[in-house]
Amino acid sequence: MSFDDGRRQTIAHVDLPSLHRVGRYGVDVRAIDDLAAATLVDDGRPALYLVDEIGKMECLSGPFVVAVRSLLDRGALLVATLAKRGSGLIAEVRARPGVELWELTLSNRGAVPGLVQRWLAEREGPYPGW
Repeated sequence: MSFDDGRRQTIAHVDLPSLHRVGRYGVDVRAIDDLAAATLVDDGRPALYLVDEIGKMECLSGPFVVAVRSLLDRGALLVATLAKRGSGLIAEVRARPGVELWELTLSNRGAVPGLVQRWLAEREGPYPGW
């Protein structure tokens, strides 16, 4: 994972010693906390948030869960990948009114960027660089 200021941190790795594990990966929850604090900031301005991903590893981070809930509660424009299964925040996002879920498959993955771009344009207008 990279921060805007150039710092890099590893959030998960098979060789990472950690009490927190998802499958065979050790998870550095503090790294996810740091990322949430640095990037998922609700500063009141209209913004587009891209989150890859809301999954089991990320949901180990309290600050991440709080930040995502806050963005959703205020109606921020959020495009995220979401684990196919899971409880807590994952299930909460799936059940939330107003959330649109698109399944990404091998057969549709080429078309999804265009779908997302049109979806964004319908909500906020074009984004620079798209």
